[in-house]
Amino acid sequence: MAEAAAPAPAPPKIKTRKLRQRACDEKDAKGKVCCGHLKRWYDYPKDIEAIIGPGAEIYRCEKCHTLFQPNPAELPRSYVSRY
Repeated sequence: MAEAAAPAPAPPKIKTRKLRQRACDEKDAKGKVCCGHLKRWYDYPKDIEAIIGPGAEIYRCEKCHTLFQPNPAELPRSYVSRY
């Protein structure tokens, strides 16, 4: 009895955030917008780290798990508040 090989998982979708974007704008098969909150993702797995690089600032939608890179026009949010 030969077992069928499991299909390889699709690579995660990585998008760039728009200026001041806080909610996911990914659309499903029906065309409905996800609107999940984008949260900073600190503890991502090694396979994601191989794609985006170590210590990268990355955000993930809490509903559809789409990954978002920070907007290059915005200041990084990795630093503490500076007054």
